[in-house]
Formats: sequence, C-alpha cells, structure tokens
Amino acid sequence: MARQIIRTAEAPAAIGTYSQAVRVGDTVYLSGQIGLDPATMQLVEGIEAQIVRVFENLKAVAAAAGASLDDAVKVNVYLTDLAHFAKVNETMAKYFKEPYPARAAVGVKELPRGALVEADAILVLG
Repeated sequence: MARQIIRTAEAPAAIGTYSQAVRVGDTVYLSGQIGLDPATMQLVEGIEAQIVRVFENLKAVAAAAGASLDDAVKVNVYLTDLAHFAKVNETMAKYFKEPYPARAAVGVKELPRGALVEADAILVLG
C-alpha cells in the first residue's frame, strides 16, 4: 500500500524529521501537535490557548487529509502537568462528539519548545 504524505500551511510546518501526517489506505496518522501558531511558528501563551491551538492544528491536518476529527479513533495527549487534564477534557468536548475516540493522557517531564501540551491522533476514513 502506498503512503501519502499530508501537508498543510494551516498547521505548523514540521520542525524535525517527520511529516504532519501520513495516510496509508483508509488510515491517517497525525503527528503530534504542540501549541504553535502556524503563521508565526511561535508557541501561544498559556495552557488554555495551547490546548485550543493543539486541537486547531490537528483539525487542520485532518482537513488536509480530506477528513475531520470526527474520523479519529485514537488520540494521545501529553501534558507536562496532569493538573491540566480537566481543561483538556473541556476543550476536547468542543472538537469531538460521541462516540468519542479512544484516548490516552500521559504526564511527561517536558515537550518540544517548552510546550505544556501535545496531542496526536489516528483517523480511519470511510
């Protein structure tokens, strides 16, 4: 099965050796997104703004793949402080509807560029 690389200017450009997303068949693997503003490539300020920016970035990459976050079957969230988990839940409710995707939330020591949150997702189309 051929791999299709997904790119969009509506989400931050890759800042390393990875693609924003890769589609194989009906499955799209979205790389982790942190709260970078795609226009400036700067981290937005504060945990709430970063959470929103993360999901806006994932939404933009999903759209570039011809999909939406409604197609998500698995989401992984990484937080430098698990005390922000309730804020993630609150924000996710604005981006996902039932039935919700499977999810993991993991506390990590640090994230790229000093980000407070990162998330990635797997989408299944069709």
